[in-house]
Amino acid sequence: MASRKLNVLVYTGPGSTLTSIRHCIYTLRRLLGPNYAVNPLTESALLKEPWQPTCALLVFPGGADLGYCRVLNGYGNKLIEQYVRRGGAYLGFCAGGYYGSARCEFEVGNSGMEVVGSRELAFYPGTCRGGAWKGFEYESEKGAKVARLKVMKEKFEGLKELTSSVACYYNGGGVFVDANKIAAENWNVQVLAEYEDPLDVDPGQGKAAIVYCKVGEGRAILTGPHPEFDPVNLKMQPDVPGYAELLEELMVWSLSRLAFLKACLTKLGLEVSRSNSEVPSLSKIHLSALKPSGVGELLTSLSEIIEKVDGEEYIKGHNDLFHLEKPDSRWELDALSKAMLDEIEQTKKKSGGRTSPDPTAADYIRIPKRIVSHEGSWPEPKETPYFNHAVFYSSLIEFRELEGDANSRIWGDILMYGEVVTSTNTLLEKNPTLLSHLPTGFTFAATTQIAGRGRGSNVWVTPPGSLVMSTVINHPAHIATTRPIVFIQYLSAIAIVEAVQSYLPSDPAYANFPIRIKWPNDVYVRDPTNQTSYVKVAGILANCAYSEGNYQVVLGIGINTNNAKPTTSLDAVLPLVDSMGSLQSFRIERLLARVLTRLEALYEEFCRNGFAGELERRYYSHWLHTNQVVTLEAEGGVKARVVGVTGDFGMLKAEEVVADGINGALRSTGRMWALQSDENSFDFWRGLIKRKI
Repeated sequence: MASRKLNVLVYTGPGSTLTSIRHCIYTLRRLLGPNYAVNPLTESALLKEPWQPTCALLVFPGGADLGYCRVLNGYGNKLIEQYVRRGGAYLGFCAGGYYGSARCEFEVGNSGMEVVGSRELAFYPGTCRGGAWKGFEYESEKGAKVARLKVMKEKFEGLKELTSSVACYYNGGGVFVDANKIAAENWNVQVLAEYEDPLDVDPGQGKAAIVYCKVGEGRAILTGPHPEFDPVNLKMQPDVPGYAELLEELMVWSLSRLAFLKACLTKLGLEVSRSNSEVPSLSKIHLSALKPSGVGELLTSLSEIIEKVDGEEYIKGHNDLFHLEKPDSRWELDALSKAMLDEIEQTKKKSGGRTSPDPTAADYIRIPKRIVSHEGSWPEPKETPYFNHAVFYSSLIEFRELEGDANSRIWGDILMYGEVVTSTNTLLEKNPTLLSHLPTGFTFAATTQIAGRGRGSNVWVTPPGSLVMSTVINHPAHIATTRPIVFIQYLSAIAIVEAVQSYLPSDPAYANFPIRIKWPNDVYVRDPTNQTSYVKVAGILANCAYSEGNYQVVLGIGINTNNAKPTTSLDAVLPLVDSMGSLQSFRIERLLARVLTRLEALYEEFCRNGFAGELERRYYSHWLHTNQVVTLEAEGGVKARVVGVTGDFGMLKAEEVVADGINGALRSTGRMWALQSDENSFDFWRGLIKRKI
């Protein structure tokens, strides 16, 4: 299986500030999507999890670098340095620039703020001295300035949009002392941009604002100013003289600033987006049903949680406010909705509710979610240009007939679809008031997610071209001991594989599609660029709650269907089974219908017979791990061969093996182990927790 560096990780631990994190994540998602997943990284994850193998870029935002030193000096910095020296990339903005230098000198002589000392990373083998200009105050905009920079265009290759001058936000950053002298003597250091205006500290030779450093096999870029700060995300500061003019000037420089930041990211080895498109705004959510009358029936069942105020209808969830729009109603964010949102926020605080680990996602919680009910007919293609409801519902009927007993099938009967949403899983799972009233098979699909959820705290923008769905399964508690809910994610993996391989029953070529299950909740395909390996194409995330005798599972599935980034897509693999190019590209609507019908049939079989017999055989026929050998690190490097999953909790079952002294072949010792993940956010195959069978 191929290992690709697809994560851009933004440090969010002690020392970082929320404002800097938000700007970092917002801009990097804008410039790097859909090629990479831009995710927050806590200090705990940095210190304890194997983030390095999949990390394309490690980013340290603005803040106070003493906080970075406090938690990362020693072991943490050793991990970072090793990562970079072995081919990784580091980007340090402002405080991250001080932190990446050999020495920090900040506000020398200012007894209230002076910070002086050596730094362990030392990517830049000199001093970062600041503030470059006087006036900096922590948690204040009083020291903010427009930093005008002279760009060394000769240090970048093949970037026509790059200008010789650029301006960006500055607040407390440093200058890299004697950078011109160091660069002349050390070919590993380059000056990428210099401050144009006079500085309030001695810069030595040159006035380097941004430097590039070659570090072993890797590279680092350190900045004094903030090229990642977008003026659209800066708030007016009436008490700061000249701040309005500052914002106006930064707006003028936006395009050249983005071009320069793209050039820096490219120099770090990343593939940037061709466009400068912003993270999209939330769209309306369309509620429809196979039989349009089903929409009215659902709304009737929700009547006890619908609040009517001034003729408008709302559902006030724990996390989000939903506005049920009438077809002719006009939505405005008035004082009423603001008050209701404030009430939700107070309820969350009282109950200890937590918001998303992604600071940018939290902003979207404050936006009411607009639901348009289609009680008379399906949405017209003009209303939902990226999702054709007629194709979905007709495919649903076709595949139900293929499964048999079509009249008893219900999954997908009611569909909620949004072109741009936060997260289909979050909008259901984090609003239990709504979730507890939804029937099994209720499905929520989207074209783009701006806060899609993965394992651990992973959050990212899901680009168009992906099948994004969440389905509600009310799993009866009285059968949960013999039909454990952990197996639902295994059923989902089977459903994805078999949906792809039966996508067009009239064309048997799809049956040869090279798609496999990777335990516990991923699906892989043969890599079209390297046919000896497999690469991820789909992921599964199941969240669970309990309500009135049922375990309510929100089953999230994401499949790269038409989008080739960030890994590959189903469409990209088609040529491997169709050299003549005659197979149809996958349609999101049709594939969604096929996944739902397969999943419903598999779930019914699971409820009848458990995860056994034919169901278990089919799971193993699709998975990648037959005879895979893993290392049990906690047992001193003991080797174990994967033989299946346990029937109780779905743990990985493995037999201990040793090398035969004669020919080196592995033979079983007879000891068996049950392995489960430690919920690691980066690699399920490290840190396995085991128990002896």
